[in-house]
Amino acid sequence: MARRGSRQAKKGRCAGAPISRRTFLQVGMIGGLGLTLDHFLRSRSAFAGEGIAVPKATPRADSVIHIFLPGGLSAQETFDPKPFAPIEYRGAFGTRPTSLDGVLFGDLLKHTAGVADKITICRAMSHGEADHDRGVHNMFTGYRPSPAIQYPSLGSVVSHELGGRNDLPPYVCIPQQPNSHAGTGYLSTRFAPFSIGSDPARKDFQVRDLALPKGVDGPRFARRRRMLDAVNDYFRQLESADSLDAVDRFYHEAYALIGSKKARAAFDLAAEPKKLRTEYGMHSAGQRMLLARRLVEAGVRFVSMTYGSWDMHDKIEAGMKKQLPPFDQAFAALIRDLDRRGRLDRTLVMVTTEFGRSPKINATGGRDHWPRVFSIALAGGGIQRGLVYGSSDPTGNEPEENPLPVEDWAATVYHLLGIDFQGKLLAPGGRPIDIVRGGAVRRDLLI
Repeated sequence: MARRGSRQAKKGRCAGAPISRRTFLQVGMIGGLGLTLDHFLRSRSAFAGEGIAVPKATPRADSVIHIFLPGGLSAQETFDPKPFAPIEYRGAFGTRPTSLDGVLFGDLLKHTAGVADKITICRAMSHGEADHDRGVHNMFTGYRPSPAIQYPSLGSVVSHELGGRNDLPPYVCIPQQPNSHAGTGYLSTRFAPFSIGSDPARKDFQVRDLALPKGVDGPRFARRRRMLDAVNDYFRQLESADSLDAVDRFYHEAYALIGSKKARAAFDLAAEPKKLRTEYGMHSAGQRMLLARRLVEAGVRFVSMTYGSWDMHDKIEAGMKKQLPPFDQAFAALIRDLDRRGRLDRTLVMVTTEFGRSPKINATGGRDHWPRVFSIALAGGGIQRGLVYGSSDPTGNEPEENPLPVEDWAATVYHLLGIDFQGKLLAPGGRPIDIVRGGAVRRDLLI
């Protein structure tokens, strides 16, 4: 039986080297590695005592899979249908019963309806920002946009606070960093995401920068490493030690990562049984979510994945028929797979979007931007199973019960990861800034 939560009151500089040296290393020594890996490794060089806080809360989740649906997903066609509203509000699709008594999803969510008892749907997410960029900022950072400061993404904060595990990057984007708000903001670029670079659904899929460059075998790779050491020794005599020590660490870790069997195995989708890959779907949504599961299972703390384009101002019926079924298949498979493996309770899965769509179908058969109320899905990692949290009014115009602001959502995510968002202050340039400002944990969402 679906339950509704009770109403709760809201409560190094990364030292760089001169361009001449970078150019020499990039072109002359390790050009095949590419700038992307170097940039990533600047983000993961957080050693003990360098910005890693000991969490004060007991973590419920070991990792996060953030599935972001860019453009603004319509709740009316998915998680919050309005079957009793006039046709111009409810749209062309019918509803589908779920595994929860009395709870309906949109008709195209046939697979997700079957796992409704394993997830939570928040039907009253709200933030008031109708602009794409500002809405995206909210859902990647947990902060309202400010002209004075660029806030870090949740993934970069997790990277900063918890660091990496098992020779793997703490924060990965599939297939690439989707927008500037998914980055480090005011934090050092050391905490930037590692982007895999291509769609794992491609037959020629290969993770950018993890394979040796064409024509470079193991012995040649080792020789380049020795040459890099010699170059570093030379330039160390000419430049400041602090600057070079930081940069040298990134390059040494680049070589270590490329040679890591653990890293190669985590990104190797071919190791999955064909039957399971087919269960997820041999399409972008399916293979991206399967790769996300492999990565968190191997030790990545935060995986951010994007799929589709949901800005359907025109012909929303056709757009949903094309894009929603692959998502539906893949998301349900991800939840089932994590649960079968005993990983769901330790993996927080989030399906978000920057805002919702207008209650009334417009003249071109679509829905326009609507940030007043929209739906997100949460699962695992300490979140209740089989819960419908909050509600919108009968036409999907406004929140009706338990509106969920981005600050409370972000605070709840950090709490589940054991990150002290209340007591810990980040301090870019010596200026203390809250990890979340004004957010409160929604404990009625939690187990």
